[in-house]
Amino acid sequence: MSVGTELYRKTLLTVAGNKAVENLSLKYGKKLAGKFIAGNTLEEALEEIRVLNSKGIMATLDHLGEGITHLREAALYRDEYVRLVEGIAHSGVDSNVSLKPTQMGLALDPEEGYQNIRAVAARAKEHELFVRIDMEDSPFTQATIDIVRRLHAEGLDNSGTVLQAYLHRTEEDTRDMIREGVRLRLVKGAYKEPASVAYQNTSEVIHQFKTMIRHHLDQGVYTAVASHDDHIINWTKQYAKDRDISPEAFEFQMLYGLRMSEQERLAQEGYRIRCYVPYGTMWYPYYTRRLAEKPANLWMVVKNMFR
Repeated sequence: MSVGTELYRKTLLTVAGNKAVENLSLKYGKKLAGKFIAGNTLEEALEEIRVLNSKGIMATLDHLGEGITHLREAALYRDEYVRLVEGIAHSGVDSNVSLKPTQMGLALDPEEGYQNIRAVAARAKEHELFVRIDMEDSPFTQATIDIVRRLHAEGLDNSGTVLQAYLHRTEEDTRDMIREGVRLRLVKGAYKEPASVAYQNTSEVIHQFKTMIRHHLDQGVYTAVASHDDHIINWTKQYAKDRDISPEAFEFQMLYGLRMSEQERLAQEGYRIRCYVPYGTMWYPYYTRRLAEKPANLWMVVKNMFR
């Protein structure tokens, strides 16, 4: 990522946070956001996952929503996630589950938020499904890690979380989570964070990302590398090959709507590849983070406007 690309990312995230821009996007952008969203309903998303599975691509299913303002919303999301778990189990698709802690009420009432998450994880364990507790921006990092630790302590070890390479704290968190047996998704990070908590230099983020991956592979810990960056993907493949690490020991993860042909190619090459499949109507925050990741995503949307 160049300096110009990083400036683009920060600028777009700032502009997207403007209420007028948000209102305009909500009015006119839904059709364009559909590029990254599998549908409004669970049924639509499950059908998309069936198509992905037919191409050798696994999935993780996410019901969009974050930053709620009332606990009754959290209860509704909890119930939808229980339905989501049942939908995966009964449909037989190859998918696990992803959810956001603030969607479940973490920022409003941490204990109630935890109980909502626990209800989903418990139902998922009944069906032998894995639940990924997504990582949001830095004010929630420690609370999210604590949630996963508590779930494991209560026997719900079918849960894991995400660590973001751009945070200063991540190298230590990686070592702790490996030692505690917590399964992780490793990412660069997609939120706008201050220099006090996050690296601002791209080369430092890449170095941290590779360090996280190396720690996992060297210790035989199953590794989920979430990236669309060819450099990271090729580096991981070569690192594993050089150390005779089986392709079964790790997986690549990418987002629905991005580099789908590359996802198919990785599957055809014998690599494990998982697609992050979101659905629902609360798409704006997710959509703007996808556009902010790189100018090519915005250019793709602009081209689609004129088709």
